[in-house]
Amino acid sequence: MPYRAEISRTNPSLILLTIDQSGSMEDPFGEGPTGRSKADSLADAINRLLQNLVIKCTKSEGIRDYYYVGVIGYGEKGVGPAFIGSLSGKDIVSISEIGNNPARVENRMKKIDDGAGGILEQVVKFPVWFDPVAKGGTPLCAALQRAKTIVYNWLTKHPGCYPPIIINISDGEATDGDILPIAEELKDMSSEDGNVLLFNLHLSSSKHPAVEFPENTAELPDNFAKLLFSASSTLPDSMWTMVQAEGFIASEHPRGFVFNADMVSVVRFLDIGTRPSNLR
Repeated sequence: MPYRAEISRTNPSLILLTIDQSGSMEDPFGEGPTGRSKADSLADAINRLLQNLVIKCTKSEGIRDYYYVGVIGYGEKGVGPAFIGSLSGKDIVSISEIGNNPARVENRMKKIDDGAGGILEQVVKFPVWFDPVAKGGTPLCAALQRAKTIVYNWLTKHPGCYPPIIINISDGEATDGDILPIAEELKDMSSEDGNVLLFNLHLSSSKHPAVEFPENTAELPDNFAKLLFSASSTLPDSMWTMVQAEGFIASEHPRGFVFNADMVSVVRFLDIGTRPSNLR
């Protein structure tokens, strides 16, 4: 049965994020009063995801390299690694390298319950590996082609791994061609444990209600949303169980796709998409 391989230090897996850094990511995210752009909000979500992966892999002796992670940006400068600081220029790095090398650690304010019916603000440390960028077009085809090369090289060295997970986050249509053929080539790649998983998160500016983990295109409002749905993998059984446990109303064979996500949906999607059940 696929998607059962143990993830361990001797058999690590790959998580690859492809991030839209086009000019439209400067648009406001959602209709709330925050005034923050899609790029700013997404950068926070990516940094939080990286921090959570580090915590998940941290044991008493240190950070165990269960994962290698890549963050690939696409926008004005084409396609390339999007880590900043000492990790700049690297396609993929081990999770221990990430944990030990944040580019900086910011002080952020967090609101907490004071236990007496009020709210207190508390300073928390927020490590940063990825900065917001929003310029240029959307060379999504080139980004998926870069992902294909990285995944091919990974599978050559790790044929028995839990299949690589690619999460693409975009708010607009590709400006360099049709993504579907490249997406199909990616999904056809495989380890001994199953096919590569490609998930898509669409940060639309539409006022259409969010559509989360659909089984078909019936509720999707436009052709680009339907295209990203078609480019997305069906969730493995273990992730389908997580989707149900998180309270999503999902059919029996949902795709790893969310349309018009708000920040809560983004964080939940990233968590589910990077949470295989067989971490040793």
